[in-house]
Amino acid sequence: MGLFDKFKSQREIAKEEIEETPWHVLSTVAQLETLKEESKSTPVVIFKHSTRCGISKMVLRQFESAYDLSDDQIKLYFLDLLKYREVSNQIATEFGIPHESPQLIVLKNGAAVHNDSHHSISADHLRQFV
Repeated sequence: MGLFDKFKSQREIAKEEIEETPWHVLSTVAQLETLKEESKSTPVVIFKHSTRCGISKMVLRQFESAYDLSDDQIKLYFLDLLKYREVSNQIATEFGIPHESPQLIVLKNGAAVHNDSHHSISADHLRQFV
């Protein structure tokens, strides 16, 4: 505890101790080619999230609190479905996975090898793809 920590609230101290989840923003259809290439050397995860859905928000919080892999083990991409719906549609078409929200898709060697939705989404499932 530093000298000035006594002036911080417990919430401020706790926020500083939380490790951030290493999200990368997925916002264009063109990025999908990059993700497929990246997945040939490192597994890639796409997390499709609806910012207006309570279930999606809850699942995201649970996922982030349990996530403990590094960016060189798995690369995480975050897709805001409300802003980038055309990207979600292209994912469904390109990888043959029907759209759901929230949804987690794992890419390896340029192809979708796993997907979960809603309460099936778990950070623990990702260990099998490292």
